[in-house]
Amino acid sequence: MAFDFSKLKEINDLDFEQVAIWPKEIKTVVAIFCVVVVGAICYYAIISGKLPQLDASKSKESELRTTFESKYRIAVNLDAYEKQLVRMKSDFSSMLKTLPTSNETPGLLDDITYVGTDAGLSFKLLNWQQENPKEFYTELPIQLEVSGTYHEFGSFTSNIANLPRIVTLHDFDITSNKGVLNLKMQAKTYRAAITQADIAIEEQK
Repeated sequence: MAFDFSKLKEINDLDFEQVAIWPKEIKTVVAIFCVVVVGAICYYAIISGKLPQLDASKSKESELRTTFESKYRIAVNLDAYEKQLVRMKSDFSSMLKTLPTSNETPGLLDDITYVGTDAGLSFKLLNWQQENPKEFYTELPIQLEVSGTYHEFGSFTSNIANLPRIVTLHDFDITSNKGVLNLKMQAKTYRAAITQADIAIEEQK
């Protein structure tokens, strides 16, 4: 049956007590109006207040998904990570062994003196300087002054590099006095903040 728009003209004359006999067209319009009003009330009273929570939940879901994917990749490669960790601990332990302990630092002067005299140098000065603490290690500088030839200087630096403990050479100053070459420099060795005992304890955990 066609919708008769002319019936809508009677809407102002309707009696709400006689809803049952209203024309179908008017009932339809009133029903649509009620649905729209109820929908608007529900949206503003119930739904709109929940939208920020929905956005927050979506954002949280995205974060959790990213975290899950990251942890999943770690879990999948856990065996490889554990093997890599063991290898890194072994490498670090080996590197740590090249740093002198407090008991070994005095002997380093003897080692440096030995490799210097073995290269043919004459020592004029060999003294510890003030320690320089860093975040993960302590820097131990040594002031050196020797005399000899260029070839002997080269042999000395090569022998220093072959020492079982790490020793680096800095601030070279070569002067000549009556045909004799004098070399002033600073040698540095390093003491780790973590000890072998600390590593052993950590590996047992």
